[in-house]
Amino acid sequence: MAILGIFSLFSCSVARVQGGNEDEEQLLQETLRLVQEVKEFGRTLGIEPTEALSQSSREKPARSMLWLWMQRQGTLALRAPIDIRLALRFSVTKDELPLERLYNASGYSIYFRQGNQFGDARSVTTLDFARESLVTKVKTILHEDLHDDRNFDLPWESEESLITPLGALAAVEYFKRKGDSVNVQKAQAELTDERTLSTELNALAGEGEGLFKSEPLGAARGKLIAQLLARPTYARWFKFQLGEQQTETALEAKISHDLAYYRYYDRIVSLHEKAGDLRSLVQNLKSAPQTSDGEEMEKFLRELERQ
Repeated sequence: MAILGIFSLFSCSVARVQGGNEDEEQLLQETLRLVQEVKEFGRTLGIEPTEALSQSSREKPARSMLWLWMQRQGTLALRAPIDIRLALRFSVTKDELPLERLYNASGYSIYFRQGNQFGDARSVTTLDFARESLVTKVKTILHEDLHDDRNFDLPWESEESLITPLGALAAVEYFKRKGDSVNVQKAQAELTDERTLSTELNALAGEGEGLFKSEPLGAARGKLIAQLLARPTYARWFKFQLGEQQTETALEAKISHDLAYYRYYDRIVSLHEKAGDLRSLVQNLKSAPQTSDGEEMEKFLRELERQ
């Protein structure tokens, strides 16, 4: 397979903003203070902080990442890692490097995502990030810190499956400690929504695996799309993240990508509800097996659930 022929990227003639009005500067500074406050809060849960997002795009050149996932058509990464995963870093933000299109790769589904926030000291606080909701900012700061090897040093699909729910749980706890009841409700609502997403996604993946074994490829893919659309929470999430990408082109890759983030989401939130101590849960999950073997992770989680 020619790896994609693959994409057409071009730089916009967008001038870098050197100054910015006072409101923008104030927003950036407020967000940087939030970053430090959330990182200090994370320490109380055993989350070692990183330098990610600690500087603004006014202090340090902004970078972006392009993540690309490919999964063979007629398969889902339900019991093994996704077939192909690439991460490319660029020296400009995603707005300055728009992705024009992806060509079909014979036999593979393809899903891509671009972002300015990632778990690396080269990730800075941009004005776009500063404009996000407070809940989104807090979740993102905690999520990227959880990626640090001092916290979790696992294969990608295992690591994302654990830290995605942990970041959401930690955000709820942050707002509780702040006494911010409005944002507690917002963060809790997002947590509840993502638990539903996790349940629907896991059921869909199981059904998809069965379809691919029993039906011709075209019929199986068509039925899987219909079943996806019949699950309202996951369908909304799927379409929102897909953007202008085509469902038929991205189907198996997007579902497999989402499994890496949400496979264990509901189970980990349930573990927290059972134990009630988020710091202990963080420490327990840090002992997860350093493997992509789904059976090993299942065994590990079942042991925690029996405690």
